[in-house]
Amino acid sequence: MNSVNIPQLGHIVRIVRGKDSGKYAVIIKVEDQRFVWIVDGDKRRFDQPKKKNILHLELLPYISSEVVQSLSESSRVTNSKLRFVINKVVDQIQSEAQKKGE
Repeated sequence: MNSVNIPQLGHIVRIVRGKDSGKYAVIIKVEDQRFVWIVDGDKRRFDQPKKKNILHLELLPYISSEVVQSLSESSRVTNSKLRFVINKVVDQIQSEAQKKGE
């Protein structure tokens, strides 16, 4: 297994099952082999994370060092930083898709 398939703090994910499917989020806590806690800084704020089964998430090959650093220093992340990180990754994914001609 490579590191893309192992959920880690700061991992950017796309939700593939549930009412939020298609949206992006950041992992802020890994509970065990099966469950993680995710937030998006907007609808799902840092103070109210969502517990998700990792089978319902697509782990993207992006890990936010800013989120990891914030969590290690103060054990929290601002919602604005979460939104910024997610928007940066989504923009990157969309520009890569345009380059490929999708």
